[in-house]
Amino acid sequence: MSGFVDEAQLHVKAGDGGAGAISFRREAHVARGGPDGGDGGSGGDVWLVADRDVASLLGFRDHPHRRAGDGRHGQGKNRHGAAGDDAVVPVPEGTVVKGLEGAVVADLVSAGDRWLAARGGQGGKGNARFLTNRRRAPSFAEQGERGEERWFDLELKLMADAALIGFPNAGKSTLISRISAAKPKIADYPFTTLEPHLGVVRTSDGEMVVADIPGLIEGASAGKGLGHRFLRHVERARVLVVLIDLCPADGVSPHRQQEVLLAELSRYRPELARRPMLVVGSKADVAAFDFDGLLISSVTGQGMAELVSRTLELVRRARAEEPAPEATVVHRPVAGGVRVERSADGGFVVVGRPAERAVAVSDLTNPQALEYVQGRLRRLGVDRALARAGARQGDVVRVGGFSFEYEPD
Repeated sequence: MSGFVDEAQLHVKAGDGGAGAISFRREAHVARGGPDGGDGGSGGDVWLVADRDVASLLGFRDHPHRRAGDGRHGQGKNRHGAAGDDAVVPVPEGTVVKGLEGAVVADLVSAGDRWLAARGGQGGKGNARFLTNRRRAPSFAEQGERGEERWFDLELKLMADAALIGFPNAGKSTLISRISAAKPKIADYPFTTLEPHLGVVRTSDGEMVVADIPGLIEGASAGKGLGHRFLRHVERARVLVVLIDLCPADGVSPHRQQEVLLAELSRYRPELARRPMLVVGSKADVAAFDFDGLLISSVTGQGMAELVSRTLELVRRARAEEPAPEATVVHRPVAGGVRVERSADGGFVVVGRPAERAVAVSDLTNPQALEYVQGRLRRLGVDRALARAGARQGDVVRVGGFSFEYEPD
């Protein structure tokens, strides 16, 4: 079973808010104690955090669910419930988060980047919050709000200084095993490498991270040979090292190999063909073609020192020229007000978190609670919005899961 996974799904569930308490002060010599129900605690949030110590998305393949803690319920004597614990979910650097419809919602590039994946529900208010001059003994409290729940697609794009590009069996795996401590599978048949490998190359002049990208073939940019999955890991590389096989089993010339590789990169992402690049001829010890450029042999060690030195120099230049990476996050707008929409059946739907929450957390079978919610909706401007939308007496109005017939004031 592979230990590297670069695609996975994630289900997040934020914590539910705790319920507010219905309680009244009960003490000796206090004939009419007032309400003293405490508030419920808010549910915990779910955060995704880029972590340098996480290498792949393997942990999500068989266990995709992550949940934050629920808030505790309020109690009498104005004791408020504790908030639920946040869930901090570590993901690899370079993780792209997408909604199920395919839109990117977050791109966690560097260690420490954080994104709020699911917001915890607010705790309900205890009955002490609803004390007024007219309402001396409120017999209702709010339930806790449910935490957000959703699915995401996760994709990993490796963070590497240099990426090794070449046809299948061009010698990339042997090369990375020679210049770093990485130990990929090596054999003399195409597509030995079915997953990327990272290796750290250290010299007296510095260090760099090199990625061994599975072999590209003609048509990779259109998805042939798992091309999209392979090419994705090239996107973040600062430098490309193009390996030209000088002893190809299929007899493809060095010129044709370079032409195909650069064409596939350009079709996938035009900017990749303009990335700093070093083209080298591999398998120089058994070369069947002449090559005008740097020659290397991972078997004999020919050209290894020069390859590492020239690649490291390109990496240093690229690092100096690029801006500091930032986490890309698509913020979800939080609507502060309410609006009214016409439904397909001719009724009206009130949309907006304040109105929906007022209905969702209240016990509408309690006359006092119902009166409070009606007043709350009126203060939010729902009556005026319905009138402007053309609502008439008897029309069905829905707010969240609650329906009622509209009656003008």
